Amino acid sequence: MDTLTPRERSARMALVRSKDTKPELLVRRITHRAGYRFRLHRADLPGRPDLVFPAREKVIFVHGCFWHGHDCPRGNRLPKGNRPYWTTKLKHNRDRDLTQRAALAAAGWDVLVVWECETRDRAVLASRLCVFLETRQRRGEGERRKNLAPFKKGAKKAP
Repeated sequence: MDTLTPRERSARMALVRSKDTKPELLVRRITHRAGYRFRLHRADLPGRPDLVFPAREKVIFVHGCFWHGHDCPRGNRLPKGNRPYWTTKLKHNRDRDLTQRAALAAAGWDVLVVWECETRDRAVLASRLCVFLETRQRRGEGERRKNLAPFKKGAKKAP
C-alpha cells in the first residue's frame, strides 16, 4: 500500500527528470574537461542520446539503474505497490533501450551506456569514457553513417 496520497505521489513523480540528471551532468563535465565537444539530446537519432559526438560517430546514454533495469542492487528492486504495472513498465523500458541501441548501431553509431551506479568512481568513469571516445570504429573507411532519414522528426516509421 502506498503511504502517499495520489496528489503527493504525483508531485513526487513530477520531480523525476529525464535529462540534466546528476549522473548525466557528471558525465558531461568529465568529457568536456577532457577536451571532447558534444551535442545534447539529438532528436533526429533513435532514443535521443544524452551525449552525441557527431565527428566520432559515437553516442553515450546515461541510464538510471531503476528506470532502465540495471542488474545492480538499485536496479533490481521493484516498488511494493502495483507490481504488475512496474514489471511491465520496466520490461518495456529495457526492450525499448535494446531496440534504440540496435537502430543506432545499424546506422553506424558506436554506443556506450553509462549506468547511474558507475558514476560513483569518477576516475574509473573518466578512463572508460576516454577509452570509448578514442577507440577507432571497427568499420572500414568506406562504411560511413547510413541514412538516418527514418529517424528524422515527422518521418513515418518503417512497418
